[in-house]
Amino acid sequence: MARLDVNRFGEMEVFVKVVELGGFSAAARAFRMTPSAVSKLVARLEQRLGARLVNRSTRALQLTPEGCGFYERSVRILGELDEAERGAAASDEPSGRLRINTNPAFGRCILIPLLPGFFARYPSVTVDLTLTDKLIDLLDDRTDVAIRHGQLKDSQLTARRLGETRMVIVGSPDYLKRQGVPKTPGELASHNRLGFSYARAIEGWPLTESSSQLSLSPVGNIQASDGEALRQLVLAGVGLARLARFQVKDDLDEGRLVAVLEEHNPGDTEVIHALFLSQGGHLPARVRAFVDHLTTHVRLP
Repeated sequence: MARLDVNRFGEMEVFVKVVELGGFSAAARAFRMTPSAVSKLVARLEQRLGARLVNRSTRALQLTPEGCGFYERSVRILGELDEAERGAAASDEPSGRLRINTNPAFGRCILIPLLPGFFARYPSVTVDLTLTDKLIDLLDDRTDVAIRHGQLKDSQLTARRLGETRMVIVGSPDYLKRQGVPKTPGELASHNRLGFSYARAIEGWPLTESSSQLSLSPVGNIQASDGEALRQLVLAGVGLARLARFQVKDDLDEGRLVAVLEEHNPGDTEVIHALFLSQGGHLPARVRAFVDHLTTHVRLP
């Protein structure tokens, strides 16, 4: 059993701050301590644990493997302690900072329009929103909820299905006037097919022809890192792209883009999930409220 005179939560808080701020001096300023006091506290922690947590040098501080593991667990434990205190003080009313990561297309078309309603219901929650197609580690990036498309990999994350969306090949009227409207998959060979610059679960464009399935690679003069960039390129008349229908619905309805080869579209869809960490069944009230808000209000065309 731990000694009562050892403030283990205090040690964790200081150690976490040292890691996040990158050094003893910065952590000392945050806690209004001296760098020497912070250094001695970390040294006592290492002695008590019987493991070196950080490698010290004059230029930088580097975590050992044991330090990485202790940091990750400390962040989780301190977060749960914060939630417990907020729950006891405010009947578990959702509050605090909610860190959300999603791709730019879903953020622009679906998520951002739903935020005003969420804030109206939960005014004590603040949102830190990151829009990127780059896959992240929720624990490493301290993200509460990530929105992801496509097949999920096995992981320790909890997933809530938000819906699914059809994929569609689109081009601008100006581009199609210049290059012609493709009538068969084979005619795509003469078109500028824009694609993504990162690996995807389905790399090619699935199409059907005479009851056969085929896949064409998006070989063009531009590859982009996110779907919103591809949409802007297509709107500018650069080429064709295969995008989620929800992303281009307004463009199609208002004539800014035109869907092509729909009779050869296999009707494949991408499932969209909200992913989050749920350790031991524990879920912060702000995360539960946000995921519930998404599952209730997300509507995908």
